Amino acid sequence: MPAVTDEALHAALATVDDPEIRKPITELGMVQSCTCDDEGRVSVTILLTVAACPLKDTLTRDATAALSKVDGVTGVDVSLGVMTDDQRAQLRTQLRGGVDVREIPFAKPGSLTRVYAVASGKGGVGKSSVTANLAAAMASDGLRVGVVDADIYGFSIPRMLGVTTPPTQVDDMILPPLAHDVKVISIGMFVPGNQPVIWRGPMLHRALQQFLADVFWGDLDVLLLDLPPGTGDVAISIAQLVPNAEILVVTTPQRAAAEVAERAGAIAVQTHQRIVGVVENMSWLELPDGSRQELFGSGGGAEVAASLTRTIGADVPLLGQIPIDVALREGSDGGEPAVLSAPDGPAGVALRGIARQLSQRARGLAGRSLGITPTVR
Repeated sequence: MPAVTDEALHAALATVDDPEIRKPITELGMVQSCTCDDEGRVSVTILLTVAACPLKDTLTRDATAALSKVDGVTGVDVSLGVMTDDQRAQLRTQLRGGVDVREIPFAKPGSLTRVYAVASGKGGVGKSSVTANLAAAMASDGLRVGVVDADIYGFSIPRMLGVTTPPTQVDDMILPPLAHDVKVISIGMFVPGNQPVIWRGPMLHRALQQFLADVFWGDLDVLLLDLPPGTGDVAISIAQLVPNAEILVVTTPQRAAAEVAERAGAIAVQTHQRIVGVVENMSWLELPDGSRQELFGSGGGAEVAASLTRTIGADVPLLGQIPIDVALREGSDGGEPAVLSAPDGPAGVALRGIARQLSQRARGLAGRSLGITPTVR
């Protein structure tokens, strides 16, 4: 039987990621000890960030599987401990890039994260289902994606993405749960049952600030913000907290909805934000004979795109039209987005196309540091 070295055990544990932070447990200081006896049985002690860690079983299973692959190991015993206050403080500082202060990483000039604020003029146009499906589609394409359910009063993202575990709080840092490889945070995770949230502007602003600064998002490629309908406090707060966020307008073909959507997009003129494009939802119903029935009229999305183009003086494209699809509704109710449960369906194909347009856009230089220092002669 080959001798089991400490280096081999450490290398095996380095392949185990904390399921919430998504970094190796060896880098996070979570491995307290790891030894192997003469019979090849390994004993490892892993420190949890908090005693009530909801994914402790996953961590135990992954560590056992990794260590069992080492030549000479005949068995694995995993013990779980809990970090001390000092160890948690060191972890927070490490995750925040060596600075133990609260800041919004997406608002920093060097941020490479694309931030899309998904907006609509009125409710009921499918803004949240579009957000959830775009997030799931991007994550399935290999991007690191996060979603902030900024619709404080009408939160629905947790159900649509099938979030089943609560967030973990490490002192003043929140570790968001994962669903379909998407990191998600929502006020619905902190409200018991289905109770309403009755807050005014300052409390809404503070909640959004916490979601952006106190949540450990890690290195994201894309962050989606599901805004409430209209142009109220939340839209203004997002413009202040994440000024580089780009607005994605969702509407339906109906003229009445399109007119309201134009106002939601036009807020970009006052907040100095960019509009990335328009998505038209519920565009038509595909009938068994192959024809289309336009239940809500036609042309609303194109009208909004054209109107916003004139208003802001820059091209605002119609990124796609999403047909009415039962799979989209079923997926939203069941926590399995249509882009995953029915990727070849009408809605799944349309949503995946929109997601790829958004994810493949080149990152511009606006708001980024060019590394140039002016000199005075």
